Amino acid sequence: MNLFWRNGYESTSMQMLEKEMGINKFSIYSSFENKNGVFLESIKCYRQKLNRLLSNLKSSTNGVESIKEYFYNFVEFSKDNGYGKGCLVTNTANEIGQDADKKIKDALSQFTENVRAHFAEILRRDQSKDNEIIEQQADYLIIAMFGLASASRTFNPSQLENYIENIFKSL
Repeated sequence: MNLFWRNGYESTSMQMLEKEMGINKFSIYSSFENKNGVFLESIKCYRQKLNRLLSNLKSSTNGVESIKEYFYNFVEFSKDNGYGKGCLVTNTANEIGQDADKKIKDALSQFTENVRAHFAEILRRDQSKDNEIIEQQADYLIIAMFGLASASRTFNPSQLENYIENIFKSL
């Protein structure tokens, strides 16, 4: 997972996976079939790591503020020795093309939809919002999250904070 997260899906070779995993290609192929299989398992592992943040979001009673907190927590989560790695899913979505493996595209889409569903669930707790507004705001937030994940690889903490604060001014 960390190898894909650091280097990207396309740049990660079977030789790199062999070295990182400490097993030979034959073992990789027999266990995962191919590089795509290793990547799909990496997405599952990544989801488990991110589930801690999502659990905190789901159990919070602070409404939109809890989503904002999730954004800040994600920035911390994505750091690696002070350097932001972004989001494994976002990084991969940014690099693969339309002709990418359907299973990989589906896994990325399912992952993103799951996070969006958490946002919508929090927004539904606000009785003053109708369903149309909730759906629009959930779309806005998942796209903003995608942007934050990309931005966290490049921009400094102050810039990321400004970005997050401005996202939530319109909600």
